[in-house]
Amino acid sequence: AEKALRDALKMVDKKFELNPGEGAFYGPKIDFHVKDALNRTWQCGTIQFDFSFPERFNLTYEGEDGKKHRPVILHRVVYGSVERFLGILVEHFGGKFPLWLAPVQVVLTPVSDSYVKFSNDIAGKMKEAGIRVEVDDRSESIGKKVRDNAVKKIPYIITIGEKEVKNKTLAVRDQKGKVNFGVSVDSFIKDLVDAIQNRKLV
Repeated sequence: AEKALRDALKMVDKKFELNPGEGAFYGPKIDFHVKDALNRTWQCGTIQFDFSFPERFNLTYEGEDGKKHRPVILHRVVYGSVERFLGILVEHFGGKFPLWLAPVQVVLTPVSDSYVKFSNDIAGKMKEAGIRVEVDDRSESIGKKVRDNAVKKIPYIITIGEKEVKNKTLAVRDQKGKVNFGVSVDSFIKDLVDAIQNRKLV
């Protein structure tokens, strides 16, 4: 069983270390360790052979030879503790989730009520493309709205004012605080969809 696990890891060209005596009493396992932002390692995923349960439950299957054989159970744990895994993610990204992982990917901040309709139209286009977007139409100054959404670490904050409505373009602020003006709506949506689908980290 140990050889089968070693061979499987070699087959997919994964680096691994042997940990003699660390397997559970019912069989050997592969543990997947994840490093967090502080360089600590946490065991998350596991693939484990189980020779005990099939014996205890008297499980059998009929082989090609027509005889009964004892199966082996494979336990597969993807994240380990979901809470621990999410904690590692939050720490690793410092709360600044990559675009594909962010709960809200884009927020549109109209400068005044006059530009809310245009903002909602753009948001509708983005939703159709599968982008998680919100419109911040609160009666607050544009500075406050941008600051509030930057604190939430939303990847893209878009300001909509007179120039944007007139030219049908966007003023886009990324997580690093860089602002690009005159951005085409269609090309921005296309770039976002591509970044989300390919799970880009920037």
